[in-house]
Amino acid sequence: MAIFLFSYFAGVIVITGIMVVGLRKPMYSALSLLVLFFHVAGIYLLLDAEFIFAVQVIAYAGAILVLYLFVVMLLDVKAEEGYHRQLVMGLLLGFAIIGEMIYILSRSTFGEGFTATIKAIENPPGTTESIGHLLFTRYLFPFEVASIILLVAMIGAIFLAKEKMFEKES
Repeated sequence: MAIFLFSYFAGVIVITGIMVVGLRKPMYSALSLLVLFFHVAGIYLLLDAEFIFAVQVIAYAGAILVLYLFVVMLLDVKAEEGYHRQLVMGLLLGFAIIGEMIYILSRSTFGEGFTATIKAIENPPGTTESIGHLLFTRYLFPFEVASIILLVAMIGAIFLAKEKMFEKES
């Protein structure tokens, strides 16, 4: 049953990921992104990482998607008319990623990591305590940098929208 659920979640993630990039209208792209976020959360639930599941739903499906929709509505982004260059570049990058995956899978050794798996089961890394400890000790600087980058992106979007509004008025 777990293999079936994982295959379902993975298939929907791949399809909606392609739809996020490929759809012309930004709102449809955002709705596809919402479906993608919920299915990624489903995979976390299959892995018994309930805290990461909750963070995925609250932070990504809630806050990040709302921020994305806010920027799309604020900038009044319209559908792209000619996107044939994007399609060609997307196909080239897709083939490159598939090639990388084939290379990685051909070089991987699946049976050698059994002892690391046993240690991970004894001390699960997905608990709230272990994530909080890592986030506020080892990964404090990247956490703060990510928050600053998000703040700068939001200020930039507001600045671009204000310039666009002033151009319409004059």
